[in-house]
Amino acid sequence: MPTPRSPNLLSLYPHITARDRALLHLLDDHQVLTTDQIHRLFFRARRTCQIRLGELADLGLLDRFRFARAGGGSQPWHWTLGNQGHRFQAAAHRRPEPTLRATRQAVHRLSANPHLTHLLTVNEFFVRLTTHTHHHPGTHLDRWWSEALTTRQFRTITADGHGLWRVGDTTVGFFLEADTGTEPLTRVIAKLDRYAQLTRRGGPRYPVLVWLGSQRREEHLHRLLTDEMPCATATHATDPAEAVWLPAGATARIPLAVLPSDHGHPVADNPNFDDDGLFVV
Repeated sequence: MPTPRSPNLLSLYPHITARDRALLHLLDDHQVLTTDQIHRLFFRARRTCQIRLGELADLGLLDRFRFARAGGGSQPWHWTLGNQGHRFQAAAHRRPEPTLRATRQAVHRLSANPHLTHLLTVNEFFVRLTTHTHHHPGTHLDRWWSEALTTRQFRTITADGHGLWRVGDTTVGFFLEADTGTEPLTRVIAKLDRYAQLTRRGGPRYPVLVWLGSQRREEHLHRLLTDEMPCATATHATDPAEAVWLPAGATARIPLAVLPSDHGHPVADNPNFDDDGLFVV
C-alpha cells in the first residue's frame, strides 16, 4: 500500500471508499472528530472503525493526536486530515495544494487550540442529530454548517453552527450556541442581539439553541432571557432531536422539530434563497 510520503495522490484512489470520502469531507469542514464520534457516524462495530482509521492514517489521509487523561491513561484519539487528505480535499474543491509542512503546522495548531473542547462539543451536537436519523426514519439533517461557513453565509452573525432539521414535511432551521461554561452568561445574552438584527433585515428567524453543560447553568440563563429572539435551551446530556428544548418563558420542553422557525425573505443576508428567489434547502 502507498505510504504517507507518496507524492502520487492518484495511487491512493483505489483505496478510498465512498465512506472514506464522506469522512474526509466532514473533517475538511469541521476540523476534528473523536474515534467515538466517527464510530457513531459511519460504523456499526467499533473495532472495524478503529482498524479503518488506522489504515487511513497509514495512507496519510488522516492524522491524529490525543492527550493524557487526569488520573491516568489517555483521552480518545482526535482525528483530523493528514497531508494526503488535505491534498485530496484541495483537489476536490480546486484549492491550492498544501505542503507537508503546512499540513503539519495545521495539526499542531489544532491540537494546541485552547478552544478544542468547544469545537468538539459543537461537533458532538451535530453527531447526535445525525445518529438520531440512523434509528428514526423520516428524520434528516439537511444542513450541518460549521462556524466558519455559517459566518460566511450569514455575514453578520457568528453562531457556533447552523443546521436545517427535517422531520417528515417540517423543516426547522436553527443556530447553535454551544456553552462550555467558560464565559459569563451575560455574554451569551449579548450575542442574541445580532440574531435579532439579522431578522429585522429580512433574514431567517431561527431559534437560537443554547446547549449548556448543566441544568443549574440553564436555570440561571433563563432568568436573563427575553422574548426578543426565539431561544431554547437544553443540556449536553440530552439527545437534541428529542423533547428536551425549553423555550424562553415556557415551562414544558418540546422537540427540536416543534420549535418556531421562519426561513426569512430573499435578501442578501439570507442564503436560503437563490437568484430566482426560490427557497433552497
